[in-house]
Amino acid sequence: MSRDACGSLDRSFTHHEITHHEITSHGSCVSEIGGAWRDERRFRIDPILVSNSTSTPTASDVNALVERVREHPNVQDKLTINRAYEEPVGRTVPFDHPLVPDVNEEVRIGDDCAALPTGTDYLLFAAEGILPAFVKEYPWFAGYSAVMVNLSDICAMGGRPLALTDMLWIDDQADGEEVWAGMQAAAEDYGVPVVGGHTSYRCGPKHLGVAVLGQARQLLTSYDAAAGETLVMAVDLDGEYFEEYPFWNASVDDSPERLQSLLPLMQGAAEEGWSQAAKDISMGGIAGTLAMLLHTSDVGAELRLDDVPKPPSVGWEKWLVSFPSFGYLMTTTADDVAAIQRHFHAHDIACAAVGEIQAEVGLRITHDGATAALF
Repeated sequence: MSRDACGSLDRSFTHHEITHHEITSHGSCVSEIGGAWRDERRFRIDPILVSNSTSTPTASDVNALVERVREHPNVQDKLTINRAYEEPVGRTVPFDHPLVPDVNEEVRIGDDCAALPTGTDYLLFAAEGILPAFVKEYPWFAGYSAVMVNLSDICAMGGRPLALTDMLWIDDQADGEEVWAGMQAAAEDYGVPVVGGHTSYRCGPKHLGVAVLGQARQLLTSYDAAAGETLVMAVDLDGEYFEEYPFWNASVDDSPERLQSLLPLMQGAAEEGWSQAAKDISMGGIAGTLAMLLHTSDVGAELRLDDVPKPPSVGWEKWLVSFPSFGYLMTTTADDVAAIQRHFHAHDIACAAVGEIQAEVGLRITHDGATAALF
């Protein structure tokens, strides 16, 4: 270990040596994360100030529902997130592998991870930052969440997570113990080690970032949804909301055995050839995540509200902007829908065909013969 004059520690350790070990800025703090320039407002965790009526909306209610969902801050952030990377960078960055001759591809920007070709497969690299207000209020859960959301990004691209590193700015060792404990708990639950990182002491308020490395043989991307495909949603409904925030937590109280059994599911869907396009449902919920997928793929979609899996006690407005601990959208052919459903149902994950990908740009939400456009 080495310490600089500012009290920073560079750490290199194995998982077993750790003994202790989508939240928002209301401004427009932009960072380069996971191969994508992301607007950090996507991590907004303001309490949900929406209706939680559990009744299915009538046809006359659909326009009002969609308007309220559209105006939610997390959805608004997703609708404009492309400006964070397209204007300064564009949609691709050239990558020439320094160790493997003749391996050079354009790495797509705006995906859940940077997918770096190796000649035989892809290395997946991503990172997430948890902003100080959440780290201060819920340090253990912030540490746990920082690991969990990174793993979801790897899985969303058809990969398996290999290892994590963390970056932590704290006042002293004691100041970071709950954060470290949360990260360690998630690493053990999911079976993915934290293998190094960087700690800076005499810093306040606390800041936390976690990066992840994964591997994929067959990619799922945000760029390959095609008109005519079926939109499928898979989500773990066996959970509850964390406090009053839009996070559906089906992870913390689950067993390590089950959590680890869920990690390969998206990889399986990719390698079976059932899907080529997917995203994990993040801040902004189903509505915001689907909007991002449609933008990068330059397509539109119809989302059938009645077919969306949802906890019975949760209202539609609240659910459409919620971030589940295990939730994915993917596209597939009509012939492969049943195979995907069997794949997820075998692990008690709700899975349903919830719409269609269309050539006409825009997201249209339908119910009982009524249609309202989110954008």
